[in-house]
Amino acid sequence: MKFGLVGTFGSARQMVDLAVEAERAGWDGFFTWDGISVGEVDTFDPWTLLGAIAVRTSTIRLGAMVFSLPRRRPWKVAREALTVDHLSGGRLVIPVGLGATDDGGYSRVSGDDVDRRTRAERLDDTLAILERAWTGEPFSYTGAQYQVRDLVFRPRPVQRPRIPVWVVASWPVPRSMQRAVRWDGVLPSRHGDPFEPFSAAELREVVAWTTEQRAAAGRTGSFDVVVEGVLPDDPSAAAERVEELAAAGVTWWIESRWEGEAATPERLLERARRGPPRA
Repeated sequence: MKFGLVGTFGSARQMVDLAVEAERAGWDGFFTWDGISVGEVDTFDPWTLLGAIAVRTSTIRLGAMVFSLPRRRPWKVAREALTVDHLSGGRLVIPVGLGATDDGGYSRVSGDDVDRRTRAERLDDTLAILERAWTGEPFSYTGAQYQVRDLVFRPRPVQRPRIPVWVVASWPVPRSMQRAVRWDGVLPSRHGDPFEPFSAAELREVVAWTTEQRAAAGRTGSFDVVVEGVLPDDPSAAAERVEELAAAGVTWWIESRWEGEAATPERLLERARRGPPRA
């Protein structure tokens, strides 16, 4: 099981320094986040931050929790991702989701306040375009929301066959979960109550379902099951939770501190330096 840390609050330089400290302390991943206008919270472009972090680190996985791809142009994402993939030597992972209608201020931007179906179509089109772009071969594509003609993206990604994509999926909604099965990992979200944590038994069901569906579709290779949240401060309680998650088949725990005293830049740096939780 691997462990990631989300840089939730701080200046741009503090985020870069936090990632460096997380790598030194043995964390497996460092993640920023994607937003446009989030109240009075200092908000930075995730791709620019990831590029800076990529050249200051050497081993830690990099990404953002999560990229709201329906709000972004797929050809721009393809180029941004290629750049960070090369700067990092192949350490980028791309967690993606539909995004809520009030996601990070996007609903207050003209043209981005769209219904769920349209966002789902945009996400599917974007993923299809990314997969074709990263082959390095000429391609055209016609989807429900996007059409492209005679594009070529060079160079190819460092990672082969492509940069890994984790998909936020609503459990137990089959159509949503099937989208994740087609890619490289799932961030399960409880249907109707996305902020309610999953029990270990529920996560075993998620793992069993995705394993079965991937086998039926003839999909091989590794597949990540990613859970995000905050572990208890008590080391023994945290270790017990980690053991439960690992036994259920979870492959990544992402520590995401968004509220309270634990979410200040200073406390985040302290948490990074303590290193990842261990069973």
